[in-house]
Amino acid sequence: MSDPVPPSIWERSTLVRFFRWLFSWRGIRTVLIALAWIATIIALLYGEENWRGRRAWNKYRRDLEVRGEQLDYKAFIPPPVPDEQNFAATPFVKAWFIRKNWGDGDRELWGDDYSRIHAWPNSGKKKETRQFMNLVGWARSFELARLGEFDKKTAPERPPRPEDLELPARAKAAPAVLEGLKSSEPRLEELRAASQRPYSVYPVNYDLNNPWGILLPHLAKIKATCTRLQIKACAELALAQSDKALGDVRLMLYLADSVKSEPILISYLVRLACLQIAIQPVWEGLAEHRWSDAHLQVLQKQFEQYDFVRDLKFPLDGERAAGILTADLLYKRKYHLSELVEEPNSASLGAQAANLFARIAPHGWYHLEQRNYARLYETMLAGTFEPQKRRVFPKQSEANGKELQRQIAGGSIGKTLNGLLHHQLIAALLLPSLEGLPRRAATGQTAADEAVLACALERYRLANGKFPARLDALAPRSISQLPKDAITGDPYKYRLTDDGQFVLYSVGWNGADDGGTPGKVLFDDKFGDWVWEYPRE
Repeated sequence: MSDPVPPSIWERSTLVRFFRWLFSWRGIRTVLIALAWIATIIALLYGEENWRGRRAWNKYRRDLEVRGEQLDYKAFIPPPVPDEQNFAATPFVKAWFIRKNWGDGDRELWGDDYSRIHAWPNSGKKKETRQFMNLVGWARSFELARLGEFDKKTAPERPPRPEDLELPARAKAAPAVLEGLKSSEPRLEELRAASQRPYSVYPVNYDLNNPWGILLPHLAKIKATCTRLQIKACAELALAQSDKALGDVRLMLYLADSVKSEPILISYLVRLACLQIAIQPVWEGLAEHRWSDAHLQVLQKQFEQYDFVRDLKFPLDGERAAGILTADLLYKRKYHLSELVEEPNSASLGAQAANLFARIAPHGWYHLEQRNYARLYETMLAGTFEPQKRRVFPKQSEANGKELQRQIAGGSIGKTLNGLLHHQLIAALLLPSLEGLPRRAATGQTAADEAVLACALERYRLANGKFPARLDALAPRSISQLPKDAITGDPYKYRLTDDGQFVLYSVGWNGADDGGTPGKVLFDDKFGDWVWEYPRE
């Protein structure tokens, strides 16, 4: 009897037997059943995650809306106003939004010497207190610009000599400074005339498909205009042209307030910066007693109207609404996730992985991003400022910043993998930048309050021949109500000096009364007080 023929290697192959089974009716049926189970499990998982995320966000959103919070970014967009009532509809302001006028186009817009130098005369390191405008440096820079010899790379780096800041030197340089700005006067006159209009709504395109890409070219133009006016006003004060200087200060303050209706934090910060720019000539006029009582009443009234602590809430709420909108835009693929975590249009492997993750993530995860962003927004800001009382709380602000870092899934790691897994990516990317805003509001409010008190003190001096021994002597003749320090809620600190001047100050961000000793810079965030004083005789 012959032996049976053994099966071939091909027939004994496990792989071959598997494929025979796979393509048999029994195998196909098993695979289909498995795929159906997998699809069902995935559908259930997506359904559960969508339900969980939607439920969590809707509950949190309802709680916020019951408290009167606005979460729809569209509601923050300023409504249009008729051109004849709109400051921003003047032809010169409209030109700010033409792309060719950005950057070097500023020369064509203004045509003055300031637009040719692209750099300020060096004033040395930042000072702990204010000092007079370096008009000598500006006059020299304008002269070099007219000769075509100004180069910011070779401009003198030395700080001004002490004698350059004395009144005789500044008064001598002032005519040349005013001449350098003379060609900008028609533009300034156009702005002055337009400032009589009741509204200011710039032609900003509030792109609801890209809130973080909204172009704001007017902000740089506003700040540059305020700087021109600052230099001009200081030169006019050096020449005892106080009426003209007052008009320039008032235009600066109008320009600062012209962006008040914009729900964007950078607009708020530019407004604060323009206020500080406007205060410089006010301070110089007070230091040299250039302002009359009538001038001081006008200035005092304008500064009394500022409430930067209250005004902070609007752009912050706009920022929150933009973050919430961002999650919707990511889900609808109007944004790529890589645009938030890396450079736009990045082709790196990490960017591609992030975008793939965004495409396959359940919709509910985007709702969880919205809930966590709104929740951590409150974690960041709760108790840091109180608009009704015009108070800011430094310790709470710093504590909240630390708590936010603890909660956003491990700090920097939270911006990548942990941020995705904990549905806190948008919060980790956007919220840390808000930490310093209460302090910025406090510096702006302190600057405005101290300007109010300084004007009232000068009015008292004009009426009585000397400054008062106490601040409460100002009321009610020189001031109706004394402002309170936004840091402590107490009256501002004040004392007379031996030479008949005074020191006025807030305790500053450290909350400690350092006796009127300033920090390393004017509004130091770590050391010293926030001081208003004049050069000693």
